[in-house]
Amino acid sequence: MLLNIQHNSRYRYDTPVHYSVLRLRMHPQSSPGQKVIDWALKIEGATQEANYRDGYGNRTMLIRLDRDIEELVIRAEGQVETEDRTGVLGKVYNFMPIWLYERETDLTKPGESIRELAASLPAKTDKLAIMHELMALLHQKMAYTPGTTNINTTAEEALLNGSGVCQDHTHVFISTARLLNIPARYVSGYLMLNNTIEQTASHAWAEAHIEGLGWVGFDAANDICPNETYVRLACGLDYREAAPVSGIRFGPGIESLAVEVNVEQ
Repeated sequence: MLLNIQHNSRYRYDTPVHYSVLRLRMHPQSSPGQKVIDWALKIEGATQEANYRDGYGNRTMLIRLDRDIEELVIRAEGQVETEDRTGVLGKVYNFMPIWLYERETDLTKPGESIRELAASLPAKTDKLAIMHELMALLHQKMAYTPGTTNINTTAEEALLNGSGVCQDHTHVFISTARLLNIPARYVSGYLMLNNTIEQTASHAWAEAHIEGLGWVGFDAANDICPNETYVRLACGLDYREAAPVSGIRFGPGIESLAVEVNVEQ
């Protein structure tokens, strides 16, 4: 499947920005299941400082906002050819050792509710089957409800709330998997929806490392393993390490953000 993708982010500031540095992970890479045909990243209001691959293998750009700007525009667009591998990325490895993906983070630290969730899963030696059980169970337990969480909501808080967005489903999934001694990571990317082209955010799902298979994707928000409608952007231990845009800003004032994502065949 050939997917056309446009991702526009427009930041506005009510007072000029004194200083800001942003890290962009907005360039997909060719890998099993996807081939980047072309891709362009255009920026207005900032200057590129560095372009590199981080420890997770993500293609990353560091930009510095031009002094005293009031608007920053980031435009990414291109074409990616995809195929359905039933979620199996495979034995694709970078600098980080597999055991690192069992490490807790502030956003994925398990509490009592996640420990109870892990204990409720059927006792099986087949780790792939356990991950499928977890995906289905989370889809039932957590309603997809935008506005009930934010980027700082932890996995434990989201599960207790019983609702959230794909970021929250992903955090709960990887937190539970790590409790079961299964390495897991956060993946950011794009998803082509059946009923709409225009979206207000990118997508996220989890990948678990299964011995013999390698990395396998699980989208608990939709109860499906990623197929040809998905495009991977970046990965990390949690949202903060795989978000398309992250950074720091100094100076007074309020920042507003408008995001437009279009994915179509």
